[in-house]
Amino acid sequence: MIQAHKQKLTFEEYLTYEDDTDNRYELIDGELVTLPPESEPNTAIVSYLFLVLVNAGIPWRCIKLHLCEIQVPILREGDAANRYPDLVVLQPEHILLTASRLTVTGTMPPPRLVVEVVSPGRIGRERDYNSKRAQYAARGIPEYWIVDPQEQMVAVLRLESGEYVEVGVFQGEQALVSPAFPQLNLTAKQVLEGEF
Repeated sequence: MIQAHKQKLTFEEYLTYEDDTDNRYELIDGELVTLPPESEPNTAIVSYLFLVLVNAGIPWRCIKLHLCEIQVPILREGDAANRYPDLVVLQPEHILLTASRLTVTGTMPPPRLVVEVVSPGRIGRERDYNSKRAQYAARGIPEYWIVDPQEQMVAVLRLESGEYVEVGVFQGEQALVSPAFPQLNLTAKQVLEGEF
C-alpha cells in the first residue's frame, strides 16, 4: 500500500479532496491509501456479470464496476471508511444522488447488491470474507456475493437481522440462487469462466 497523503482527513474532508490524478483511495485511520489497478481475471468476471445482469433486465446505469465508492462503518481499527466493490447494483434513486460524485454516502439508501472477487493472497481473502462482509452488513446492503476463483465457488449472502447468512455456496454447474435477483439463470461455472 502506498500512502498518498500525510494529513489525517475526516470523511467529509476526503469527499472534497482532489489531487489531479485518477487514483482511487481508501480512507484508513484518516489517511489516504492508494488502491492498485484491478487484475484482468477480476475485471473479466465482473464484466461478464454486468452483461448477465443487463440481460436479466437490471438497468445498465444502476450497475457499476470498480469505480463506485461506498461509505461503510468503521467496525475495528484499520478498517477503511470507504470501499470500492468490484460490482455494485445501485437503487434507481442513486443515479441522481451520485450525479456529482459516484459515492454512496452513509446518508443514502444502501445499494441492492455488492460483489467482490477475491484476490489471491491471505490479506485479500481476509478482507473480502471478513472485514468487507461485516462492513457491508453494517451498512445494510441486502445481498453480498463473494466470487472466489481460487476455490472455484460463488457464495451468495443475504442480510438477515443485521448479519449475512449464507443462501448458498455454489460450484460448477450449480445454479446460483439470488434473493435480490430471482430471475437470474446462472451457474457458478458461468460466473467463474464467463460462459454464456
